[in-house]
Amino acid sequence: MATLLELDNVFKRFGGIVATNGLSFNVEKGESLALIGPNGAGKTTIFSLIMGEIRQNSGAIRFKGHDISALPTHERIKRGISRTYQVPRPFGDMDVAQNIRVGMTPDNLWQMVFGAPDLQAELEIARSVGFREEDLARTPSTLSMGDLRKLELARTLATKPEIMLLDEVFAGLTVAEIDQIAELLAEKRKEGMTFIIVSHDLRALEPLVDRAVAMTFGKAIAEGSFGEVMGDAAVRAAYLGE
Repeated sequence: MATLLELDNVFKRFGGIVATNGLSFNVEKGESLALIGPNGAGKTTIFSLIMGEIRQNSGAIRFKGHDISALPTHERIKRGISRTYQVPRPFGDMDVAQNIRVGMTPDNLWQMVFGAPDLQAELEIARSVGFREEDLARTPSTLSMGDLRKLELARTLATKPEIMLLDEVFAGLTVAEIDQIAELLAEKRKEGMTFIIVSHDLRALEPLVDRAVAMTFGKAIAEGSFGEVMGDAAVRAAYLGE
């Protein structure tokens, strides 16, 4: 497999607080990687760095062999990187179809204003995450947390990503909703999608990933198969308090 994403000795400080401390890891094309660790370990910061929402103080982030450290977020999305958020961020005044359409909108003002929406593509994306056609006209305020998570996935898929960064995608869901989202992600994985997944739900996470990187205080403390990492003494001490 070819390396799709690489973090090389990435440091990020917020004032006197070190959020990521020389973090390095790779993600191969078609791989699903778990990024695990206790609250405050730096996992969400890593996603924000990869997306260019914040910038590292030093180190490099490479995508398909090219250093993207200086690129703005919209350029990284165009190259094939997209993410979800711990707290869903739909456009509240838009319905499901319109929220999906934002992700599909070409990077061209004229086409945004005058271009015709691709209704069939919107429907296909909506169906791929479990929405029905009649759901397209619903607004976010009428959706359950499970449906809001599905809308986050749909908006992310609409950008045609090569890698998806999924931040606590199971948070706040019922067991049935977790199983539904996990099934959707398993299908996307079979289709060849590359993932980095942050989740505290280890039951749902384990069957979805090939490898895991464990973090604490912004540093990687273990890397390997999910079982190997979760069996590591340092990980159990930092993550499970043992």
